[in-house]
Amino acid sequence: MSVVTDGSDMRQRADWMSYPADDTILELLRDYGNLTPSAIESLGGPSKSWAQNRLPVLARYGMVGRIHRGLYYISTLGVGYLDEHVDATELSERDEPLGPEDRPEFVYVTDNDE
Repeated sequence: MSVVTDGSDMRQRADWMSYPADDTILELLRDYGNLTPSAIESLGGPSKSWAQNRLPVLARYGMVGRIHRGLYYISTLGVGYLDEHVDATELSERDEPLGPEDRPEFVYVTDNDE
């Protein structure tokens, strides 16, 4: 797992971002797939309550999407930010939530084990 712990990377953060918590949330979603705020805390991320507050903000800017109440995935935009291809200062709040087309190919969502 690659959780950001210092400011040595070259990611372009925006003023609306909470560093390092937002980076950690995004990295955990990338590394583990769909997560809840409780799971983020269990995996060494920020507290459940902090994640609950930050995930909707990340969603408003398109870095994460919501699958269901309390269950989130990282978007292709969020992966681009982590990979230093997206400048978060250029992002604006979205009017519409993300759709399935915004999920990276490596994230799979199923209702059962069939």
